[in-house]
Amino acid sequence: MKKRLMTVALFSAAMLAAQAQQGGGISPDMIQDMRQSYVETASDKAIRNAIANNDIRKLTLNLDRQKGVDTEFSIRVKSKGITDQESSGRCWLFAGMNVMRAKAIAKYGLPGLEFSQAYSFFWDQLEKANLFLQGIIDTADKSLTDQTVEWLLKHPLSDGGTFTGVADIVGKYGLVPKEAMPETYSSNHTSQMSSLIGLKLKEFALELRDETKPEDREGRKAEMLKTVYRMLALNLGVPPTEFDYVRRNAQGERVEVEHHTPMSFLEKYGDTHLLNNYVMLMNDPTREYYKCYEIAYDRHRYDGRNWTYVNLPLDDIKQMAIASLKDSTAMYFSSDVTQLDTKRGYLDVDVYDYGSLMGVNFGMDKKERIQTFSSMSAHAMTLVAVDLDDEGKPVKWMVENSWGPSYGFNGHLIMTDRWFDEYMFRLVVEKKYVPEKVLKVFRQKPIQLPAWDPMFAEEK
Repeated sequence: MKKRLMTVALFSAAMLAAQAQQGGGISPDMIQDMRQSYVETASDKAIRNAIANNDIRKLTLNLDRQKGVDTEFSIRVKSKGITDQESSGRCWLFAGMNVMRAKAIAKYGLPGLEFSQAYSFFWDQLEKANLFLQGIIDTADKSLTDQTVEWLLKHPLSDGGTFTGVADIVGKYGLVPKEAMPETYSSNHTSQMSSLIGLKLKEFALELRDETKPEDREGRKAEMLKTVYRMLALNLGVPPTEFDYVRRNAQGERVEVEHHTPMSFLEKYGDTHLLNNYVMLMNDPTREYYKCYEIAYDRHRYDGRNWTYVNLPLDDIKQMAIASLKDSTAMYFSSDVTQLDTKRGYLDVDVYDYGSLMGVNFGMDKKERIQTFSSMSAHAMTLVAVDLDDEGKPVKWMVENSWGPSYGFNGHLIMTDRWFDEYMFRLVVEKKYVPEKVLKVFRQKPIQLPAWDPMFAEEK
């Protein structure tokens, strides 16, 4: 038995060596060179022991960056109450709604206000289901291996999104206060519900593609959406069509009881111009600046429109951000959240020193990280503050997050301007803060990009 095993082992080694000699494989000589190149010193052994028993982030937390964080800001938009998306990918929805509620609190002197994310999320999921099913109908004559069909089947439903979704859903369905449709377990923990609905949508997709009569597909889609509606109602509740809202003053005293529909509540406390009064700005150094781009399927409603964005240098974006904050107007902001000191809610490019621990230089810049899918717009928050130096240049920024009041700095994240340069991607600004030269670019015919573009993963 032992002789047979040895024969097999020798044969396997010979085969591996032969394959390596054909080119491209790891040869025995290469392995030998690697072994000889690694000479474990006492320091290496200590590092290996430390890594084997600890979280790498804790070992690399840069002591030089652990000095007290300056929490004072020269310009800050006031708001009340930190929201919590819990275990869901709805950051885009929270960020967009937090922009609107800050305005309403200031305008009406409210003690606080939170719009119902569950209400808007219900309609978002239903609209995304329709977007998917209609996309399947539109591509029914294409092969299953067609890239668009594959993309659709890989992304039937998601709890993620962008400001596009806020504009699409709120503009069509209005708003309700949180007390009119509160959170449920499934709204706070979206993965199971979205996974099950997504699975059913894929099943529906195959049925739609197999329909012998194309004219029957729209009718079947309507029946399929009834199933999706039922699943959403069981998980999130039934969206109200009218409700009473108790308005209170800054001291919490009742002022009046108002009767509303979702659209009348939007008209009074929200923003009815989400679809036409905002510009999405992007800093993407992999593409030409001062150009307008459009992403296929970058919308949350089939009858909506793909959102367009203007790609700009960082200095241009910062000028508009500062102008908006000076006018007490918060903004939808999205970024990567790399180099986050989770304990302090502090974002800086040197928070973690992985290079010193591993003896390896991590040298990619922002453009190279995008090109290699190493960095993308992953999380949306609300930009509420900037600190300017004596020359009017930004030193640091602050966002209102949606991870609860105990996270970071009282529910906020503070970022250095250097970090902003490296990891900020999207900013949505009202047109009145946008220079005419940028608005002119925004009016260009946009360059079409595919739905699977690496810069447009949904924010969660």
